This record gives sequence, C-alpha cells and structure tokens, in this order.
Amino acid sequence: MVSKYADYSEEEMSETADEFGEMIRTMEKEIQKGYIGQEDVINKILLTIVAGGNVLLEGVPGLGKSLLVEQLGRVVGNTDFHRIQFTPDKLPSDIVGVEAYNEDKGFYVEKGPIFANFILADEINRAPPKVQSAMLEAMQEHKVSIGDQTFHLPEPFFTLATQNPTEQGGTYPLPEAQIDRFLFKIYLDYPKKKNEQKIIDMNANIMDDEDFDVGVVVDDEDVLEIQEFAKQVTVSQEIKEYIVDLVDTSRNPENYGLEYGEYIEWGCTPRASINLALAARAHALYNKRHYVTPEDVRAIIEPVFIHRILLNYEGEAQGIEIKDIIDDIVNTVPVR
Repeated sequence: MVSKYADYSEEEMSETADEFGEMIRTMEKEIQKGYIGQEDVINKILLTIVAGGNVLLEGVPGLGKSLLVEQLGRVVGNTDFHRIQFTPDKLPSDIVGVEAYNEDKGFYVEKGPIFANFILADEINRAPPKVQSAMLEAMQEHKVSIGDQTFHLPEPFFTLATQNPTEQGGTYPLPEAQIDRFLFKIYLDYPKKKNEQKIIDMNANIMDDEDFDVGVVVDDEDVLEIQEFAKQVTVSQEIKEYIVDLVDTSRNPENYGLEYGEYIEWGCTPRASINLALAARAHALYNKRHYVTPEDVRAIIEPVFIHRILLNYEGEAQGIEIKDIIDDIVNTVPVR
C-alpha cells in the first residue's frame, strides 16, 4: 500500500517532520517526569518505537525497568501495558495463550498477556529457550498462532525485554537468532548520585504509581502516524552505501585495515543494515528532519551493532569491548 506521505512536497515533508519530531520530544519530556535520569535510555526506547522495533535492555534488577515501560503506556492514550515475568517454569502458552474447552462455550481461545500494545518481557533470560522462542513470531510479525488460528496483535506493538547479566545464576543465554530480532540492545546502569537523591525525594511522597504526574500527550493513532511517516524519511544512495560499508567492515575487517578486526568472530547480519537505516530515519525525525545524514547513522550505530558482533576467544581473553570495535569501525569507514 502506497503511503499518503509519498506524494508530499518538500515543504509538506518538512512541516510534518517538524510536527512529529515535536510530538516525540513531548513524549520524552513527559516520561522524564516520572522516571528520573537515564535520558539516553528513554530517548533510544522512543526511537525504537518510531522505527517499529523492539529493545533488549540489560541491567541488574531494581533499576526501574518496569516503571519505565509503564510510564510509556501512560503517555500514549488508548493503549494497554502488560508485564510478563519470565521464570524457569514458564510455558509458551503462558505467553501467547491457549486453546481451551468449556462445556457451555465449547472450544475457545484464551489469549495470553502478549495481547497488549506495550509489553515488558521481564528477565527474559530466566526462561528456557523454548519459552524465549515464543516471543519471536510476536516480535517479528506482530501476530501469534494459537492452535490452528492466527491472531494479529494490537498496534502499535512494542516489546521491551530485560535480561539480567549472563554472569548471574539461573540465566539462559538468548540465542543469537533471537537477539538479532531486537532493533537495539541498551545497557541500563545505576543512576547518577544527583538523580538518586531526586528518586529518594520522589518516593517519599509518592505511594502509588498513579501519583506520578504523567499524563497522556499522544494517542495510539498518533504513534501509528509517526511510524508511517518515519518510513518515508529519505535515505539517499550515499547514506545506503555508507550503511552497507559499516556493516561489511564488521564482516570483512581485513579489507578495511580495522585495528580490532582480528578479535571479531562473527560480523553483523543483514538485519543490521535494515535496522541501521530504520533507526537512522527515526533519529532524523526526532531532530525534525525528513532526510537522514551521516550523523544520524553514527548516533545510533552502537545499540544496533553491539549485540550483532561476536568476539572470538582471543578477544574475550584480551578483554576487548565490542564498543571499542564499533568505534574503530566508525573511525575507519569514510562517508562516500
């Protein structure tokens, strides 16, 4: 289906980008009322929603990940938020739903908690792989199969999956195929000292989530319109070539003289190219532009690449950081 924005003039595209960019920034400011600090994390999550993707958030328990997604649900009207707590005894049917039988109703489908607009898949790596894979169809296709029936999930649909650091006990590492489904991987660190003091003051006066002064600033239709417009943000041929060069450098570092190339076991998949372009479009729209620049690509390359580049044994032994490899790639690859 051809987008209604495809025939917009340059002036109309510019005006619409300005309008939607301001909407995204308003959402950001509203969430920050109820979630102190972590501005970069909030920004990246909103960019993911604009791009129509999902986020994998890694951090220790107790940093307010549930609150963050709940506040997101508060600023977007006409949407539902569900939290799914993953545990070792979880079954796939606990996520997507089950086909059941009742004498009065006969066979019927009991839908699971995946049927919501905003999903917090909490501690996803505490569940076994069979349960983790139950999220794949939902995240990728925005639909699930229950019995012999297929159901579409409500739109907009966004999953923020959290995982504990894999060094912690009772965790199952996510398969690379599943990790690749996430647009971004973001690391959530402890709050800064000044922000933690604000958190103490806030929680001394707030007894319930409803007490947070966070209100609706957009609705579900607004988000869908923003997502549709983001797809029309222009990515020039030069930018496409730049993206492909960045991805290719992670796969064939020897062709580019990459300093840390010898430590790469596997480079980025084609999803990295797709997601880098999607995220760059979202970043451009956040900055009220209807075209992508190299700065947009460089601004979001780290969360797109960081879970798609795997270190070899020597790299792990040397304590090489994937962030260092990404910086090396950015500094090595020129804009055409």
